[in-house]
Amino acid sequence: MPVAPNAPDRSRPRVLVVEDDATIGHHLETGLRGHGYAPAWCRTGAGALVEALRAPYDVLLLDLGLPDMDGLDVARQLRARLPDLLIVVLTARTEDIDVIAGLDAGADDYLVKPFSLTVLLARLRAHLRRHAVAPPAREPVRLGDLVVDVAARRCALHGVEVPLRAKEFDLLAVLAGRVGEAVSRETLMAEVWDENWFGSTKTLDVTMAGLRRRLTEAAEANGSPARLPEITTLRGHGYRLEQQPAPSS
Repeated sequence: MPVAPNAPDRSRPRVLVVEDDATIGHHLETGLRGHGYAPAWCRTGAGALVEALRAPYDVLLLDLGLPDMDGLDVARQLRARLPDLLIVVLTARTEDIDVIAGLDAGADDYLVKPFSLTVLLARLRAHLRRHAVAPPAREPVRLGDLVVDVAARRCALHGVEVPLRAKEFDLLAVLAGRVGEAVSRETLMAEVWDENWFGSTKTLDVTMAGLRRRLTEAAEANGSPARLPEITTLRGHGYRLEQQPAPSS
């Protein structure tokens, strides 16, 4: 029996993930939800056909190797019925003929497994801009005692706003959207400064040092113990933001 997902939140871009691999499907569903999308997940082609026609979706993330039918058939049928649906094929098939077949079946884009969530999200942002879908609304992120509200551009510790410079906040916002993930220097430069940045990344180091200093100063000024997220330097790669564990009882 196909898995019947709950209808997605209509206030955010709606993504139907069609993937039979439980690990990949769970990773995509969790990652998309954490970045402001409203995902639902089907494991079969038949389930995808029913669900895509039952509820309005903006994006279909479609695996081709489904257990009950070829994903290309799903793409063809949904393209004929839903001409405005954005279809992104996710597959391990790497030959040129497979890419061409996917695009000819109606796919708008094609990502070969394994792929990074960062790349997928960048592709979705680009496609959705062209499709004129509203950008995802980001819920405030709680990191220990620190709350990062991207929509309001506020960072608060124990309810007291932390005065961050613009780029310091942008840097924290990118990391807060990828808690526990290794984020490369190139990704941070692209998202915080400019997507076509080719200069020195020394600016990143200076801004990161300023962010760490301001968070530490805010914790010291608070006068009571505060749990702050840890920003770990990954030498030769970038940074990773990690939650501080809750205090033991």
